[in-house]
Amino acid sequence: GPSGCGKSTLLRTFNRMCDFVESVRTEGTIEFGGRDIFQMDSNALRVYVGMVFQHPNPFPISIRENILYGPKRQRRISKSEGDEICERCLTRAALWDEVKDDLNKSGLGLSGGQQQRLCIARALATDPDILLMDEPTSALDPISTSMVEQLMSELATDHTVVVVTHNMQQAARVADKTAFFYLGELIEEGPTRELFGNPREQRTQEYLSGRFS
Repeated sequence: GPSGCGKSTLLRTFNRMCDFVESVRTEGTIEFGGRDIFQMDSNALRVYVGMVFQHPNPFPISIRENILYGPKRQRRISKSEGDEICERCLTRAALWDEVKDDLNKSGLGLSGGQQQRLCIARALATDPDILLMDEPTSALDPISTSMVEQLMSELATDHTVVVVTHNMQQAARVADKTAFFYLGELIEEGPTRELFGNPREQRTQEYLSGRFS
C-alpha cells in the first residue's frame, strides 16, 4: 500500500513496539502460540518475534556485542557459545566473510547495506519464529537491496517473514502472500500471483495500475 496507510503501524503491533508510543490505542486480539500477545511479557514476546527497521540501527557497540545483545538479555553466554552465535547469525545474514576479522570494531563503521545485514543478524540471534521487516531496503542502494531481498527468501525457509513495502515490484519478487492496505484498512489479501494477476477489489486494481497512489 501507499505511504501512511497503516502498514508499519500494524507491523509494530505484532511485537508490541506500539507500546512505546503514548498516543497509540489498541483494540482487538492478536494471538501467538494460542496466547493473546497483550497478556504476554513484551520482552519475552520479542524473543520470538524479531524486527528489522526501515533505517539500519546498529547499537554503538562492537559487531560482536550487537549480535549477542538479545541472547545476553536472556541468559549467561559463554565465550564459545557467543562465538558460535556470532558466526552462525552473521553467516545467515551473508556478512560473516566481510566482518569476521573485525568483530570487536563498532557496528557504526560498516556501510549502510552492511549495517542492515548486521541488524538482520542481530534479530536472528534469539532464533525468532517470526521476523518483521519494515521497509528494510528503502534506505539501501540497488546492490544492497538485492542482497537483502535474497536474504528474505532464504530466511523464509525457517522463519515466518512479514515484510512491509510500498514497492510493488519488491512484493512481487519476495512474497508468497500479499495484503493491500489503504487508509488504514485491509482491502484485499491472498497469494501474491493471484492478487497481482487477478485482484478482486476495484481499489486494488486501481492501485496496481497506478490510477491512484
